[in-house]
Amino acid sequence: MMKSLFLFSAHPKPPPLPSPNLCKLLCLRASYSSPSSASTSSRPRPGRRSPGPARPRQSQSSSLYARPSLLTMERDRAARRADVDAFLVSLGVDPGELAGLELPVTVDVMRERVEFLRSLGLESEDLAAYPLALGCSVRKNMVPVLDYLGKIGVRRDELPHLLRRYPQVLHASIVVDLAPVVKYLQGMDVRPGDVPRVLERYPELLGFKLEGTMSTSVAYLVGIGVSRRQVGGVITRFPEVLGMRVGKIIKPFVEHLEGIGLQRLAVARIIEKKPYVLGFGLEERVKPNIEALLEFGVRKEALASIVIEYPDVLGIELREKLVEQQSLFESSILVSRDDFGRVIERMPQAISLGRAAVLKHVNFLTGCGFLLSQVCKMVVACPQLLALNMDIMRMNFEYFKNDMDRDLEELVEFPAFFTYALESTIRYRHKIVAKKGFTCSLAWLLNCSDAKFDDRMKYDTIGVEEMEDDNSFDTNRLAGQVQDEDEEDVDEYSDYDDTDDEYIE
Repeated sequence: MMKSLFLFSAHPKPPPLPSPNLCKLLCLRASYSSPSSASTSSRPRPGRRSPGPARPRQSQSSSLYARPSLLTMERDRAARRADVDAFLVSLGVDPGELAGLELPVTVDVMRERVEFLRSLGLESEDLAAYPLALGCSVRKNMVPVLDYLGKIGVRRDELPHLLRRYPQVLHASIVVDLAPVVKYLQGMDVRPGDVPRVLERYPELLGFKLEGTMSTSVAYLVGIGVSRRQVGGVITRFPEVLGMRVGKIIKPFVEHLEGIGLQRLAVARIIEKKPYVLGFGLEERVKPNIEALLEFGVRKEALASIVIEYPDVLGIELREKLVEQQSLFESSILVSRDDFGRVIERMPQAISLGRAAVLKHVNFLTGCGFLLSQVCKMVVACPQLLALNMDIMRMNFEYFKNDMDRDLEELVEFPAFFTYALESTIRYRHKIVAKKGFTCSLAWLLNCSDAKFDDRMKYDTIGVEEMEDDNSFDTNRLAGQVQDEDEEDVDEYSDYDDTDDEYIE
């Protein structure tokens, strides 16, 4: 009853107003049903076919927002890549080597890249050998890398050599690849000015990882006795050591030298002074040279001293030189085969003496009055005679002949006389002995240190046993003297064969 009263009340509740969205829908429907929109309503809806004749579609080119299809774009890209490949073929580069690599889209951009590489000193042959260089962006890859190399001191005229040896540097990361190597070298006591020289000589170093071969090779060298302070010098003179595997190259080399009599510490000293000996191939060069020395009369127990005195003997074309030198010594000085072995033992550098140098010294000695048989005996006892400065030999002989009043045979017995300094040793000691009235051999006079000579002059007589003990002379001192002279002043002592300069420092 109450419900019916509510429904039929005299004051019913007004109905709710339509929502704004509903009003918009109603207005839109009215517009579609109005006469002004008749033409619009007759347009077929999307997805439905119009009963009337189809209207021609507008061309894609007439639309402002029209884009080519993916197929068209792919065809255009392929055509441009074909043009770039044809340009590469004209340079001698195989495009197949660059398959899958993103290249410049136009020939003009690729030509610009090629011209930039040529400006660095690279030729078409270099690009053909490493075509991946053409995949490096000039602005993103090449310019930053080249700027960094220039800042650390790499010379502009060395860039072609560096890039030919290690073109991968063009797409290397400065932070990840290059800077850590430079810091490592500096940490190994390589001087900042020498770092770019190391990279110029061995650019492959820029691709090494610090925890790999570099660290193990240095650790092994220090372990065998190379001084930690000398590591920087070793790397500077022979950076290739950082790329050598310990187990395959360095360790077998060291062990082979130990096998012929060298102490491990002696090997370390050789590496400190001449680290490039590590680059002599063990099987290709070192072992055959050791065998050649034995074949030409060198005694096995003398091999160690030969290598210590003249490490380069391990890396030269030895057998041919020995044949040539033995023939020269036999024909010009009458040195026998066995004596030739003694000559090499006492002065290994005789292997590299030139024919002109040998004949010049032989002619000087024969001109002084020595017989050829005497010259042979002198050379076998003191081979350094063939490498001494001619002016020094001449002055020493003139003093011996004019002031010392001795027989020529004494020089045959002690040919090392020519190796001593005239003013500081020969003249000084001769005057003191003459003042005391001593009669002594040249060996007793010269073959001792200054301290020992001064001690001898404290006595008024000379012991017979002492005279006999000093009748020989120290060939090691003479060999070291000739070696030092050769290393310090090659121009003054230029008696070594010019054709072998690569083996003589």
